[in-house]
Order: sequence, then structure tokens, then C-alpha cells
Amino acid sequence: MTDKSAPRTGGDDGSAETPTERLLREAMNARTSLITAHDLRPAAPPRSRIRRLRPVYAVTVPLLGLAAAAAIGVVTLHGSPVADRETPPPPAATLTASPSPTATPTATPTPTATETPTATETPAGEPETDTPSADVTPTSPAKSYTFRGVKLRVPAGWRVAPADPASFHVCILSPGAPQGATAADCQPYGVDLAVFDTESQTWPTVSDLDSDGGWAHQGFCPVWGDPHTPVAGEVTTAAPTKTTPTVSGRPARKSTWQSACGKSPFKAQIWALPEDQVFVSAIGLKADYQDDLQSIVDSLDVSGHAAPTIVNATVSVSGIKSGQQLLNDGSSTAEFSVTFKNNGTKRLTGSKAVVHGTNYPGAPAGKPVNGVLAYHLPDNFLWRPLDPNRIDTLSDPTTGVPVDLDPGQSVTVSYQLRLAPQDGPGPMPLTVGLSVPGNLPGPDLTVINLSVVSK
Repeated sequence: MTDKSAPRTGGDDGSAETPTERLLREAMNARTSLITAHDLRPAAPPRSRIRRLRPVYAVTVPLLGLAAAAAIGVVTLHGSPVADRETPPPPAATLTASPSPTATPTATPTPTATETPTATETPAGEPETDTPSADVTPTSPAKSYTFRGVKLRVPAGWRVAPADPASFHVCILSPGAPQGATAADCQPYGVDLAVFDTESQTWPTVSDLDSDGGWAHQGFCPVWGDPHTPVAGEVTTAAPTKTTPTVSGRPARKSTWQSACGKSPFKAQIWALPEDQVFVSAIGLKADYQDDLQSIVDSLDVSGHAAPTIVNATVSVSGIKSGQQLLNDGSSTAEFSVTFKNNGTKRLTGSKAVVHGTNYPGAPAGKPVNGVLAYHLPDNFLWRPLDPNRIDTLSDPTTGVPVDLDPGQSVTVSYQLRLAPQDGPGPMPLTVGLSVPGNLPGPDLTVINLSVVSK
């Protein structure tokens, strides 16, 4: 506390200072010390409506200056602007405090933040598109695509690989596919859509969904980041998990395999619309793209695809059954017979009895199954090689047994199957069906899972 009885002090000019004057000076010095660099910042840019100073401030400030001058002579005020700090006045205001010479504000304030738009506008003239999956950074909007009469939605960031116009397959490559990837890289980097006008005689077929190795149509390891040709015994697979979803408003089938190449696991998935011969497969696709894969399946519209006529025929097999072992010594044989019957009202012309064996996990990598498949008809007991180098007869329909059938007619074909030592141990699916040009086999297509063993 200041001593009120302290003697007057004089400066160089001889003037004396009273206790009251000293108190006033100390108060003003204290007020000056409150001024910070924050108070000297440039004023905010003017708004659309200029808020003017309150009249009471415009009158009070000059009065305070006169009172201070009367008390201590000439006093320089070091105060902050008298305008409301929450809504600072524009630089053009008529009443401002003079800032310190060491901190001169610029004439044009620099904004401290940029307004960020909260939504992306759709350019004029462009149609709105579906929202892409959050797991994938979109590089282009989702688009509609039509292949052989089947419509689908290509997810954002995905692209359709150029395909041969005569092909039954088209590949939709994922955003994670390597730069320069083509349809040949669809496994594991994309989704394959297959649309057939007649019975599928190449992969995939409806019977593939029942086979332990139905996902594999060639010796290949579809490992993400490392697709390669496997060595013997590298591929392991299990029986598929089967479901019956609805796709495009129609009953469908789906099979899922959990497989591995060595220590690299992968998932294989195939959807089939049997009545339309439309298939969607994703072999080794990264799990990050599962939502996009499902969106492709959900978007399918097959109403524009002319479905083949279903053949009303039955197939019955005797003499062989699933789980039966077959020794691959080149001499042991499996003998069985198949009866084909036309239950429809139309003659089946050009039809052929076919036995379809696939390249199973135990077979030599990248090579067809070895061995011999022979047959004979009731009126011809001469055993003939059906295909001495390959069992996969559906890939070459000319190797089938001609069996034109009138309505209600049936025929029985006998077969003999022999495998070579090059065919390694493992589960080998054997499919038996009736191939009719431009049509589908009946629902009784039979799959027999043989167990190939070695000595």
C-alpha cells in the first residue's frame, strides 16, 4: 500500500508528484501491462453488415483522455481497442487505438481457416450413382454394365477388363489389382462373370459347386500377391459350404471353399443360377472386397438373358459310389454303368452321355489327368478309349457317347476308368450328365467323389 504522507517527489523538470498522481500513474501502468500480442492482431475481414461502435464508447474515451490529461499532464494511453472483442470492427472504423510501433498489422488480414465443403456435388449432366463401399477408396463412380444380356453394377474403383467379344466370361478387376492387370489375372484379383447360352461345357458348371475341388479349373494357386503354379501336394482344400440364396429374384446356389496353397490360405466362392446358366466366381479375392463382391451379386439382373431350355432327363449311376477308392497304378479299374432317360415330351437329338472328371488337387500341377476312360454300348461290346490323355470330356463334347433319345426312352452306357501313377492321391470328382445342344442337363446331374490312392 502506498504511503499517503510520503513527500512529493520531483523530476528533472522540477515538478512534484502527489500521492494521488502516483496512484493514477501506477494504475495506468498496470493497465498497459495487460496489452498482449493478441490485442495487436489484425482486425477480422469486414462482414456483410458492419457493426458500428457503440455511442457510449465514442463519448467515454475522449472524456477519460481529458480527465487523465488534467490529472498528470500529457499522458499517452496504451489500451486495447474499445470495440466488442467478440465481434471486432472492420479496419475502416473511425475510432481505433494506436498499436505499438513494433507490431504493425498488415492492411489485408490473412484468413486462418478455409471453409471445407461437407459433401461432393454431382457435376451437372451426370447421373447419381450408388455409394461405394467404405472399405475401398473410390476412383470412379459405380456404373451399370451389361454383358450378354445380364446387367450388373460395377462398384466404385473397380474396372471391367477388356474381353474377347466371343467369350462367355468377363472379368471385373478390383481396385487392388496390379497396374496393367488383365482378364488373365482375374484369379485372385477380380470377379469372373460367366454367361452361357447353352449348357456350360467348361468351367464353371453347376456340378462344380458340389465338388471338393470345384473352384479349380486349372493347376493354379490364386494367392493374393503371389499367384503361382503349385508344386505337387501344395494345394489343400475341403468340402464346400453350400447355401441356396436368391439372386436376381431367382433360386440360386452358392458354394464356398476354404483352401490353401502351402501356408497361404484363400477363399473361393461361386454363385450359380442353374436355370439361366449364369455364374459369378471369386477365387482368392481379398477379404477387404467381400462387400463389393456381394454388391455385384446383388445387382445382377438376368431378365435380359435368354435362358436355355431345361431338359427333363434323369441320370442314374450303378457300380460306383462316392468315397470309393481307386488305385492309381495304371492297371486297377473302376467299372460302372450309367442309365440316361428322357422324361420329356420332345426327342433329344444330338445328345451325348458324358463323364466329366476335373483336374483335382492331387493331379500333376498344370497338367491334365492321365489314365483311360473306356465305354461300350449294349449293341457294341468293344471297349474303346474315350480320351486316352484326358478324362475331362465335357471340355471336348466330341468325346461323349451319342445317345439320341425319344420321349420316355432310356439307354445304359458302361464305363471303365483307369488312372496312371502320375495322378497323385486325393479326392477326384467324377460328374456324369447328359449333354443336349442348346439346353441344360436335368436336375439329376450326378457327382461322384472318388478317392484316388497310391500304393
